[in-house]
Amino acid sequence: MTDIKSLYRQHEGRIMVEIVLDNVMELYNSLDPSPFRKRELDHAAEEYIYNAIDDFPLKEPMEIVVYLPPSKITPDVQDSIRSGIHNHFNYRLAAGERELRRTLRTGRKFLVVGVVILVAALLIRESLSLFPSTVENQAVQNILLILSWVAIWEPIHIFLYERSPISQRKKIYEKITSMPVFVKAIQEISPL
Repeated sequence: MTDIKSLYRQHEGRIMVEIVLDNVMELYNSLDPSPFRKRELDHAAEEYIYNAIDDFPLKEPMEIVVYLPPSKITPDVQDSIRSGIHNHFNYRLAAGERELRRTLRTGRKFLVVGVVILVAALLIRESLSLFPSTVENQAVQNILLILSWVAIWEPIHIFLYERSPISQRKKIYEKITSMPVFVKAIQEISPL
């Protein structure tokens, strides 16, 4: 099996996430009318950057390198690409924080409802155990037990399973927002 690190070039100890463009416009969503610094990245570019970062441990030093034809590189273009990438992922990070807050708020609400149903079901179940043990009584007790598990499952699912991927996405966005971004001429691409 090929080591994923061998698929990427390195520069000064950092893995390079490289993007080769013919025109700076290829980096951005063509439907977004905002200026470059605030413009949304093209979905394919965003996905490529995100997935490349996700391939490595978060502590692995990395950088983003955008290659353009030399005639297209100006100081303004370099600044707009750097700020555009960072702004885009800062926005994604803020959206991830909002999503995590909403998810946790929903989880807390479901937890309160689930605990109330759990306590009520267990109290009713306990009181039913004082009556003679009949098939009907046992059936109702089992239904209450199942109901209590069902009521508590969704908050458990939220806190154990839904929170983790959102937190992981946020960590990747945080990393991208702090990564150096370089703009270089296409002929500066060195062979693997």
